[in-house]
Amino acid sequence: MKAYVFPGQGAQYSGMGKDLYESSSVAKKLFKTANDVLDFDIAKIMFEGTEEELVQTKVTQPAIYIYSVILAKVKKDLFKPDMVAGHSLGEFSALAAIDGLSFEDGLKLVSKRAMLMQKACEAVPSTMAAVLKIEATVLEKILMTITDDIVVAANYNTPEQIVISGTVTGIEKATGLIKQANGRVIPLKVGGAFHSPLMQLAHDELSEAIMATDIDMPYCPIYQNVNGQPVRNPDIIKSNLVKQLTSPVRWTQTIQNMLAAGANSFTEVGPGTALQGMVRRIKSDVETKSL
Repeated sequence: MKAYVFPGQGAQYSGMGKDLYESSSVAKKLFKTANDVLDFDIAKIMFEGTEEELVQTKVTQPAIYIYSVILAKVKKDLFKPDMVAGHSLGEFSALAAIDGLSFEDGLKLVSKRAMLMQKACEAVPSTMAAVLKIEATVLEKILMTITDDIVVAANYNTPEQIVISGTVTGIEKATGLIKQANGRVIPLKVGGAFHSPLMQLAHDELSEAIMATDIDMPYCPIYQNVNGQPVRNPDIIKSNLVKQLTSPVRWTQTIQNMLAAGANSFTEVGPGTALQGMVRRIKSDVETKSL
């Protein structure tokens, strides 16, 4: 069975999507639609923008969504999923690619999500860090001992890599304790504490937008971040999209559940190859490739 996975924030690069635009009338039309929805020329930034321009909040998340969904639409003869999943932002891309969400509605939600997340990030000094060489259960016990600050496990990317998220001081406290337990901590260059309680400031407004958006039953299951389970029911999909903002991304569990359901190949749809690496670290002998 074929699984397709969609990347999240951080996979962007200058020039992404330009080849699609130049070779496909479908892509040209969708890029124009994206420019109209966002009310600025995001296509030009994607094709020619500097790294500084591409990391702007209003650009990064929509750009990755646009490229990923257009790629799936243009290469529809190769995009034949039995199941899909998306890492954080990628969940919106995955849903649009399997007709659960229109391209325009998905882009509006992603743009709003990006703005609200940025607003929440600016409210409290916060950050994230990757933790290596420590088991999840050990890490969770360490984080539970920090009761005077906010720091949580945010991304369960692989059995060997978990990303923590919280206030700057919370991350500093956790770093010291993790190193004492022989773990390794790598600070991440992000603007805030994604997938943590600190995103609660964005929760209510995004929840309202998601609930007001039409979501149809997709033609195959989407394995959602909050619990790694396959879903096709639109109401459950909406509820999980709302929870995703403040809940951890359970990527390891998601991939393990897809494997258990019969997935024997994973194709990454979008910029970069980070998800392929994660999949191979979860199951080393599985086939991975890019669309």
